[in-house]
Amino acid sequence: MSDRTDGRSVLAFMALLIGCQASLAAQSIAITGGTVFPVSAPKIERGTVLIRDGKIVAVGANVTIPADAQRVDATGKWVTPGLIHAASGAGLGVGSIFGLGEGGVEGDVNPSFSPLEGVDPLALTIAQTRTGGVTTAILPPGGSFLPGTAAAIDLGGAGLPELTVSGQTALVLNLTDASKEAGGGSRAGTLARLRRLFADALEYEKRKGDYQRAQTQALAAPAKELEALLPALHGQMPVYVAANRRMDIENALRLKREYHLKMVLQGGTEAWLVAKQIVAAGVPVVVEPMRDIPSFDGLQARLDIATLLHEAGAAVIIAQGDAGGDRNLRWIAGNAVRNGLSWDDALESITLSPARAFGLADRGSLEAGKIANVVIWSGDPLDFASAPDAVYIRGQAQSLRTRETELFERYRKLPPQ
Repeated sequence: MSDRTDGRSVLAFMALLIGCQASLAAQSIAITGGTVFPVSAPKIERGTVLIRDGKIVAVGANVTIPADAQRVDATGKWVTPGLIHAASGAGLGVGSIFGLGEGGVEGDVNPSFSPLEGVDPLALTIAQTRTGGVTTAILPPGGSFLPGTAAAIDLGGAGLPELTVSGQTALVLNLTDASKEAGGGSRAGTLARLRRLFADALEYEKRKGDYQRAQTQALAAPAKELEALLPALHGQMPVYVAANRRMDIENALRLKREYHLKMVLQGGTEAWLVAKQIVAAGVPVVVEPMRDIPSFDGLQARLDIATLLHEAGAAVIIAQGDAGGDRNLRWIAGNAVRNGLSWDDALESITLSPARAFGLADRGSLEAGKIANVVIWSGDPLDFASAPDAVYIRGQAQSLRTRETELFERYRKLPPQ
């Protein structure tokens, strides 16, 4: 066969493959018979979730199902939105082990840095996290003071473009003990340095031409870093502030008022002590409800922190940031229920609440028009005894096989076959 004939054959095969993929993408999927938890509305017994072209078309008890739809029987099962992990490291290497992490760079003023291009779509942690029903991850960069800008990804897709939701989700600011060195060893110094950075960023924006002609005084950071602060200073993205001590939380709220920032608190060990101020400021709090061991960065740690904040009226997000533990998000939420949070509020804290806080308006609930990130569970998703039976990301069924399951199957009989 000639090279020309080979080329025509390859092109014909590729056209067929693309056509098949387009057909699959356009196919309707009807998840029927399960107990559906839209989160944004009451649960629906024997409900239907209809998906087409990667989006939810309809949710309800009396949905008309197209004749050509693929039916997925969820009778006896629970159907929820895909979970959203607001402090994830999925896909960013192997944490800090042997320097194999991809989530941060050196230096303490790096707002232009986003970890997005450090995500490996084939990373073992992406598949593992998906087995916990997590379909979307917020990836905050690691480091002190101003380590960068958080990215958001969906945990399904062959390459980075398919995974990417946003490379610019929130400006990350660290006001914990770890940031003191950025201010010469004092929290007051850190805040003074931050205010100078903010002032220089706004001045640079007004006098960019003068800066390029070297007609301005020296700036507190390189121009690209100052420019990266502007979306947050103009309210176009939230500032994701790590703060645990009461005084650090109060400093964060003061900055919010001073610069009219959108803000999300992360950590918040002592947030329950200033719950009224947090509610008045309208600031969501990302808590780690399994952190009950006091430290100098937060002496007043409590297991019922999610409950106390919710009862005060705060928007609560649950995201335990343990390395490699992203898939355990639902169990952490279940422990919050054990410590007083209602089941419905716990589910919302790992779905709709993070979606709202980080501007992911098309995720977090089962509603017509939203991205079809959907999980079918064998039972209560916050229960250890349950597991995902199926995970859909952008309307595509995802594999629940991981390196762990492959090793289990290989070595379940010894010697291995």
